Amino acid sequence: MLTSYSGYVLTPARDEPVGLVLTAREGRTFHFDPGALCLELLPTGGSERYPDFEVLSEPADLVRWAAGSRLAPGLEPAVDQRELAAAHALRAALWPLAVDRAHGRAPSPADLDVVNATAAEPPLAARIAADGTRTWGPGATGTQLLSTVARDAVDLFTGPFAHRIRECEAHNCALVFVDTSRPGRRRWCSMERCGNRQKAKAHRARHAESEDTP
Repeated sequence: MLTSYSGYVLTPARDEPVGLVLTAREGRTFHFDPGALCLELLPTGGSERYPDFEVLSEPADLVRWAAGSRLAPGLEPAVDQRELAAAHALRAALWPLAVDRAHGRAPSPADLDVVNATAAEPPLAARIAADGTRTWGPGATGTQLLSTVARDAVDLFTGPFAHRIRECEAHNCALVFVDTSRPGRRRWCSMERCGNRQKAKAHRARHAESEDTP
């Protein structure tokens, strides 16, 4: 559950770092790179238990998410209400799959079924533009978008970085990421937020301990 976040703002430009800009409940923003397209869907919040954190409330919200994701720019799929519901279902399956993998637990067959069924649909059609950049074919749909996200999840959960899927170690954070760093020692969702908080907490603890030492 994302009880610490009131919403998110997506990285607006390709010359910015890949990932999302999340807005915490207290209003501070921080950069968060989950390391994979499928994990970018998770911080959109929401569920039957936590509807106040939902930011994919209408089809246009899913279009905006796609435009700000790590997919190539210029993607504006046509999304209807049924596809929005499918996005909610895919996200609800990806959350426990990612958390279970992070903690070494067996995945839920029902959640795997949702991801596999979504991945079985035709994905987005990528193209090479005249200037050599990546673009998208015409007529993109929400179903194609979700298939691409689900296929990314299949690649992640079955690939070489599957063992690097982690949950932020901060006690009050539920963000999940894949550690793609070379040393493989990433512990926090973001050094801007949880990493710095934990460093400050450890510093205060050391300071208090030194003051208590006779």
